Amino acid sequence: MTTTGAYREATGSTTRGWLWWGRRRSAALDVGLALLSALECAAEGAWFADETATPVPLGVLFGLIAGSVLVLRRRWPVAVVLVSVAVTPAEMGYLLGLVGLYTLAASDVPRRIIGTLAGMALTATFIVSFVRVGQDVRASDLADPGDWYVPLMAGFVAVGVVLPSVLFGLYIGARRRLMESLRERADSLEQELLLLADRAEQRAQWARTEERTRIAREMHDVVAHRVSLMVVHAAALQAVAPKDPQKAVKNAALVGDMGRQALTELREMLGVLRTGDGERRTGAPVPLASVGAAAAAAAARGGAAGGGAGPCIADVEDLVGQSRQTGMVVELAVQGDPREYAPEVEQTAYRVVQEALTNVHKHAAGAKVTIRLAHRDAEVAMQVENCAPGQPDPTSPALPSGGNGLLGMRERVLALGGVFVSGPTDTGGFRVSAVLPAG
Repeated sequence: MTTTGAYREATGSTTRGWLWWGRRRSAALDVGLALLSALECAAEGAWFADETATPVPLGVLFGLIAGSVLVLRRRWPVAVVLVSVAVTPAEMGYLLGLVGLYTLAASDVPRRIIGTLAGMALTATFIVSFVRVGQDVRASDLADPGDWYVPLMAGFVAVGVVLPSVLFGLYIGARRRLMESLRERADSLEQELLLLADRAEQRAQWARTEERTRIAREMHDVVAHRVSLMVVHAAALQAVAPKDPQKAVKNAALVGDMGRQALTELREMLGVLRTGDGERRTGAPVPLASVGAAAAAAAARGGAAGGGAGPCIADVEDLVGQSRQTGMVVELAVQGDPREYAPEVEQTAYRVVQEALTNVHKHAAGAKVTIRLAHRDAEVAMQVENCAPGQPDPTSPALPSGGNGLLGMRERVLALGGVFVSGPTDTGGFRVSAVLPAG
């Protein structure tokens, strides 16, 4: 019988230092059985030598050698059974035959070999029993029991000596193989569970990364556009304050409103990061999904006109108006009949236009901008194109750029199965185009 590597490690079953036994208990058992078998065969060898007029020491030596073969039962069970069959005519080796047949039946030897050797042992035992019973019947003073008695008794003896050992060995062997199979299945299941755990961890890590990206994108949408407009208005306020106090007051009011809105939205998102939906005393880690939901809600409120459910294509006109208030020349052209789309399509279209206008404020201040919206049967298309910027205004504020605007737009559009293209134009300007499915 073989055992799995995990079972061997757990039980300390190793063949190092113990030949083929693996464990001291197995070696001690086999050596003990071999000693008993050797003593039995030595006694029976002395009796057989006396019956056959052979020197008794020779019979004893023969019995000791034959009985000691039992120590090899785990390594060579076939040889042990063959020896027991060979010494059966000398009426010795009963323990050798019983233990040898049991070991052979319990081993991994092919069934045809087990059947053949068991048949040989049964035949040899039957012949010896037939001869011995016949001699006893003829030597007795009892009446003739009939022709059936001797073969029947010989058959009972042969079956009683051989069959129980073989059947018990087959049962033990099947049980061992079943246990080995169960251990192998347990090891395989453990490996599969470890693999599933690793995959689950990878999926969780991927989900966390995706959620962080989404949070960053939402926070960028909330802050970048408003802060950019605040910086532009602040620069205009600084320029017009000495000349036009009324316009300066108007610009100051706009900057204040935008700043308060941006601070409110940031405070809501940071509150979720710190407390986990307002529960300050729980001490539990805040799920990224909660932060992402708060960021998305803040972004939706930031883009919705009048506090609606979320930014939509209709709010693009407000974006255009905010940019025009900074002095930017913006043209808006709409083709097709406007209609309602899925919320995610409406929000993505709004964010594309918003981020494109923010980039114009950052990188092409003073350039003319053209926004085109096209409502088609199965899609909605948008394009934001600015002309080449003129000479930079020394009073124009320098707006920092993190390089995430175009990346965020592309991720949003591709997530809905749309098409996104951006790049410089032949005239030195820049163009952002996106097509979103209407479904």
